[in-house]
Amino acid sequence: MPDEVYEVAPVAHVVGGRTTPTDDHWGGTEAIIRIDDPRFTEESVQGLEDFSHLEVVFRFHLTDPTDLHFGVRSARDNPAWPKVGIFGHRNMRRINWIGVSRTRLLKVDGLDLHVAELDAVDGTPVLDIKPWFAEFGPRGEVRQAPWSAEMLKDYF
Repeated sequence: MPDEVYEVAPVAHVVGGRTTPTDDHWGGTEAIIRIDDPRFTEESVQGLEDFSHLEVVFRFHLTDPTDLHFGVRSARDNPAWPKVGIFGHRNMRRINWIGVSRTRLLKVDGLDLHVAELDAVDGTPVLDIKPWFAEFGPRGEVRQAPWSAEMLKDYF
């Protein structure tokens, strides 16, 4: 139903880390996910310290809305890789500008979640935060296109 519209408000923002989006070298990047106060209290993060990783849903707020490619194209415009459709890519040029990242939780300090390897930049609106449960990871054999491993060899 293309006429459906959803309004979503951020629950937090990314503070620190990188200031410019990039395609690679997110390893070692640390940032803070600062949960909005006074909308939320420290009770909202109670128990998170028991988890090593979080799943973070965020908005690609710096992406140019006119820079969407609905047709097929090669990832990173590399002609050596096959052309795939918009749903075959994992980049910041998303139809609804939504990103999902699994990040290491370093510590919880009040409403500040200190994280590592979150591939979102300073100021990014965070839409949701969930603890990572291993049971929600892929079940069965994981298969992916060979070009994706080559493309992501330097991502972290």
